[in-house]
Formats: sequence, structure tokens, C-alpha cells
Amino acid sequence: MLAFDAVQHWDTIAAQRRALADQLDALSAEQWSTQSLCGAWTVHDMTAHLIVPHEISIPRFLVMLAAARGSFERTNVAMTARVATRPSAQLVADLRRFAESRAKPPGFGSEAPLTEILVHGQDIGLPLGLPAAGPLEPWADALTFLVSPKARRGFMSRPVTGMRLVALDVDFTYGSGEEVFAPAVALAMTLMGRSALVHDLDGPGAAKLAGFARS
Repeated sequence: MLAFDAVQHWDTIAAQRRALADQLDALSAEQWSTQSLCGAWTVHDMTAHLIVPHEISIPRFLVMLAAARGSFERTNVAMTARVATRPSAQLVADLRRFAESRAKPPGFGSEAPLTEILVHGQDIGLPLGLPAAGPLEPWADALTFLVSPKARRGFMSRPVTGMRLVALDVDFTYGSGEEVFAPAVALAMTLMGRSALVHDLDGPGAAKLAGFARS
């Protein structure tokens, strides 16, 4: 399995952010109000969420976390709500402005923000019928991260066991057991608990992997 280097994904992350910004530039007001795949957030809210890590300081985060009585989920919602007051055009400009940012969660390398921009880009793109922004190859690294034990700290809560995952469009295989064949995006989004692409899963382990998704 790939051993991640602390800086190897930053150029790819910047390119993905800019590619997503290009897609967002073309959205109508109605599309900006479309519900994303991430909870009750709209496309506008989801874009605001992508800006938060680049603007929130650790001291400010701790203050908001205390105000939320230690709930990271409530803190996340509050931080996103503050940024979401901006016009959509400003959010797109911010996404481009922070394209080169190397902000990342403590204890993680660049694999974490890479996975975040890819998955949240699809949280936005899938409800709108948009293709994945940028090339597909980076999804192989995101999948390698998602099936690692490290990803269960904040990204996933369930280990991948009893399945052999095979991506049909990038160089990625993992595990042993019942085989699951699918495009890389479908594998990653299902692992992250999204049900939007479970119909793209195939093979004897497809139903088991689909159980990772929440409706």
C-alpha cells in the first residue's frame, strides 16, 4: 500500500480546487440552492464548508468548540454557517484564493485534504449531474487513504473487512474476500457513507459495501 509523503498531493489538491471553482462559476441561483449529499447543507453551504479550514484559527476553533459544549458536529455547523453568509460568487473566489493552501487536520498529511476536496466536490456535483472535477487518477490515493486505519479518525468509522475492492477506472485494489467492482468515485463515496452511487457497485460483495452508505 502507498506510503504517503507529507507534501506529495498539494499540486493535485490545488488543481482540484480550481477545477471545482470552474464548475461552480457556471451554476445558476437554483443550482446553488440544491441540497448537497452532506446532511441538510445546500451546494452553497457545502462550498462554504470547504473554505472554513483555511480561515479558522486553532484558538477560534477551541472557543467555538467550547460554546458547542464539545460537539465537533455542532462546531462544524456553526463555522460553516458563518462563512455561508457570503454571496456565492465570493465563495468561489475564496476557493480559488485558497487553492494553494496547505491547511490540514492535525496528525494528517496531504491525503486528508485531498480526500476532502474530492468527496465534497462530489457532494456538490452528483446532485447537480456534474462530472467529477479534474482527472480520475487522484481518486486512487483517496481510496488508499480511506481504507487505512488512519482514516477512521474523523473520516470513517468502520473498517473494510471481508471484501476485495477493485476500481474499474484507476489503479486501486484492496483487501480480500467478496469482490466489489465499481468506478473509483462510487467506491469512495460509498465508503464515506453516501448512497448516491451504490447502484454502480457490482460483484458478490456489493451489498455488503452498500451497507456503509446511509440513506
